[in-house]
Amino acid sequence: MPTFSTIELQTSPGESLTNITDKVQQAIKNSGVKEGLCAVFAPHTTAGLTLNSAIDPRTAADLILELHRLVPTRVDFQHTYDTPADAAGHVKATLVGNSATLIVTGGEVVLGSSQSILFFEFDGPRERKVHVQVLGMKD
Repeated sequence: MPTFSTIELQTSPGESLTNITDKVQQAIKNSGVKEGLCAVFAPHTTAGLTLNSAIDPRTAADLILELHRLVPTRVDFQHTYDTPADAAGHVKATLVGNSATLIVTGGEVVLGSSQSILFFEFDGPRERKVHVQVLGMKD
């Protein structure tokens, strides 16, 4: 039987990365699933999810700066319903993506030695949600 949970976040102003690995791991633990899959989904148009290193805090700074370089906030976007920062956030969210499907084994998410699950905010501060669905075999 699948187990669904929601992680709630309050993000910082502007662009930021938040490590949600421990919260996803807690959702897996709460599900009781030992072997299976974990789908993580951010239901926002100006936020995303990525797997990357959280060991060095400068990694987050580099990721934020590079995406800002690639997609700067500017006033000549065609769609500026809210703000130019919001429009830039839409483009960045499309580039980064909003979901990840992860393997669960031994009741834990499988990640590389330096990988973490990171929530990418492109237009904060905001109250955000990340949905987690865990599917698989329990004891």
